[in-house]
Amino acid sequence: MRYRRFGRTGLNLSVFSLGTMRALGSPEEMQAVIEGAIAHGINHIETAAAYGASETYIGRALKALGRPTVFITTKLLPQGDANQVQRQIEQSLERLQVSRLDGVALHGLNTPEHLAWLASDGMARLRQLQAEGVIGALGFSSHGSLSVILQAIACNQFDFVNLHYTYFQQRNAPAIAAAAERDMGVFIISPADKGGQLYRPSQRLQDLCAPFHPLHWSYRWLLSQPAITTLSIGPATVAELAFPLAVADQVAPLSAAEQAVGDRLQAVMQETLGKDLCQQCYACLPCPEEIHIPEVLRLRNLAVAYEMIEFGKYRYGMFGRAGHWFPGQPANHCTDCGECLPRCPGGLEIPRLLRETHEQLKGASRSRLWQGI
Repeated sequence: MRYRRFGRTGLNLSVFSLGTMRALGSPEEMQAVIEGAIAHGINHIETAAAYGASETYIGRALKALGRPTVFITTKLLPQGDANQVQRQIEQSLERLQVSRLDGVALHGLNTPEHLAWLASDGMARLRQLQAEGVIGALGFSSHGSLSVILQAIACNQFDFVNLHYTYFQQRNAPAIAAAAERDMGVFIISPADKGGQLYRPSQRLQDLCAPFHPLHWSYRWLLSQPAITTLSIGPATVAELAFPLAVADQVAPLSAAEQAVGDRLQAVMQETLGKDLCQQCYACLPCPEEIHIPEVLRLRNLAVAYEMIEFGKYRYGMFGRAGHWFPGQPANHCTDCGECLPRCPGGLEIPRLLRETHEQLKGASRSRLWQGI
């Protein structure tokens, strides 16, 4: 396991962090996963009050393991007044059985309304708790637009940021750069699952990434970037730890063979999609029917070029169901109004592509791993 400085937080974190959204079966399972993660060199555990019994199970596990030296980050929603925030922090401390939190992140700073909350007395209380030493680093996670993320970074109230960013979704690259400029720690969330379900890749993707496994290659692509501190992994069992951590000691720039994979993926994307390739410029937005056109067409890009169809169905099934966590309506809401057409610099036949994508990816919807938000 390698370790990196988590920006201005001063923490030296393992390049993989243990995310605990999935490991909720029992206190015993959580303890086994934490013990296994520590044995592999992981020194950072990330959780949230919204993750069911996760905080409670972590607190019990760490007590049973004799209080090993690990850093803990939890998250709370960007809402509530000062007293509500105080209670939430106190409850997290109690559940985790600690007197201090190494990190606290606002959970889902996704909308302009969430940005407005940063001027509230609830945010002021978080800053006060940080000044008092109850909270170490203060950060935020976001599933929102690049504009919202950049504004949150620019406000200079945060020490770190948790973002979605992978080879297959590079929209947040400017946010990574902006965070690095401010010496913020950068934590990449769900690079395996929401990054492409890379633990069960299509045969096409496996062939294109050979001789590397797509999961390992994607991790290497991320770890080769010095601005990125740590990647989350979310094993539900100890058995799920070893395979992703096989590259935990590989943080150098990409080798020639690894770079060749990226070149091949890019070439195949262009050759396969041709004139129908969406370049992800986002000029087509806003859509009057609230279709997230670029995201729909990104999923189409991946499904057509790399046969990432099951992943596409998984993510496409979230449209219209997840609110600001995954905004946008299904593509069959398109009315052929044509407003997007003159905005597209590539001249894509967007309504046609939306219909095709809907037909390809309209598989059965999936429930969220955690509810209530």
